[in-house]
Amino acid sequence: MTQTIPTADYPFVDGYPLPISAAQARDDALFQRAVTAYRFWYPTVSAEGVFQGNRDVGIADGEGMGLVAAGPRQVGFTLNSDTPYGATAIDLTDGPVVVDIPPGPYIGLVDDRHQRWILDLGIPGPDQGKGGRHLILPPGYEGEPPPGFHVGRSATNLVLLAIRALPLDGDMPKALAALRAVKVHPLDAPDRLLEYTDNTARAVDASCLRWENGLDFWRVLHTVLDAEPVTEEFRPMHGLLTALGIGKGRPFAPDDRTAAILERAAVAAKAQMLISAFASDRPDRLAWPDRRWEWVGLVPDDADFETPAGLDLEARDRWFIQAIVASPAMFRRSQGAGSLYWLGLRDTDGAYLDGGAGYRLTVPAPVPAELFWSVTVYDAQTRSEVTTAQDKAALRSLVELADITPGVPIDLYFGPSAPPQHAGTRWIQTEPGRGWFAYFRIYGPQPAAFDGGWKPGDFERL
Repeated sequence: MTQTIPTADYPFVDGYPLPISAAQARDDALFQRAVTAYRFWYPTVSAEGVFQGNRDVGIADGEGMGLVAAGPRQVGFTLNSDTPYGATAIDLTDGPVVVDIPPGPYIGLVDDRHQRWILDLGIPGPDQGKGGRHLILPPGYEGEPPPGFHVGRSATNLVLLAIRALPLDGDMPKALAALRAVKVHPLDAPDRLLEYTDNTARAVDASCLRWENGLDFWRVLHTVLDAEPVTEEFRPMHGLLTALGIGKGRPFAPDDRTAAILERAAVAAKAQMLISAFASDRPDRLAWPDRRWEWVGLVPDDADFETPAGLDLEARDRWFIQAIVASPAMFRRSQGAGSLYWLGLRDTDGAYLDGGAGYRLTVPAPVPAELFWSVTVYDAQTRSEVTTAQDKAALRSLVELADITPGVPIDLYFGPSAPPQHAGTRWIQTEPGRGWFAYFRIYGPQPAAFDGGWKPGDFERL
């Protein structure tokens, strides 16, 4: 007797799928695999956006470092204006590379091409801000590293060096100049130093926004993976890509049907990641039970988002859709952390922050910052500093707020128009029709930042 049995919405007859259901099932499976692959490999494509930003202004991989005192004209996921940046693609193809940092207030790291942590530098690193020589080893390096180095091993040939100089006296040009004292060169060619290019005045896009919504995402991913060794820990995910037509040593040439599915998956996967970032209902996201502020990093002290239960994929999605690079020091929630920051995207009533409305944020004093603190405003669509006629996105204790009265709470304002009493000094302009969010950052956090003894107010709609 012939019997039709529906299985997961695909009709089967006598245990066999009907041809039409088999074709639909194959498409659905391809879509699901593509969504999973997009989310997993997003950090890889995002890192390529940082490298491409340098290439676009003439800085070749392994030959130069881009310097920037960032502002709204630089597009990059949650870049800030607090500290000047240096970023470069270090090429390990020809052997180990040295990163020599002088004593001073530097915060830096090296991540591989998949944004996996290799080594911290400066204050959060093994040199603790006292200066040190760091050696980055290429994949499969079997030699004995020379003595006198802090050693990191990479699983990829291209790695990302990102370093900041803290402007402890509020002098941004001085901090920017301090980045030039960092020396990067091949181990066997100490005179072949990276050159420095100041991009502060340039419009630079160091993000993957240009690729993330379509087939270009997959093209970039294929190019990167074809140039790098297969990462052993990622073998299951490499296998998943094979089903999508992305494999090492083979061209990426999807047919029209597969291309359409990959494009649709990119849009859906990005939306899922943004929901993890901006609409999560996880209780552990809240920094304080009576505030709307949230933790950006949900897994403390772990750059790979590992927990006793396994890999926290939602925490990983949440981080990389709105930020770049990862290090255990970035997620530390205890005394000794170099910096600490929270995400604010809702007002006192729980509504998303609206670029067409005005808000007040009350900051209790003193802020438990050994060094300094800031509030930076980001566009929800670009996850980069807001772009307005004001051309400013940050209120910083060392700059705009340097004249505040110690011990007195301070009100900060946000909206399309400045409140008359604080025009241009304690106000950040926002754009009607564009949602925004803020990061509250503390550098050199003190105990009250961790134990609940201090906490900022919520955004109050005016």
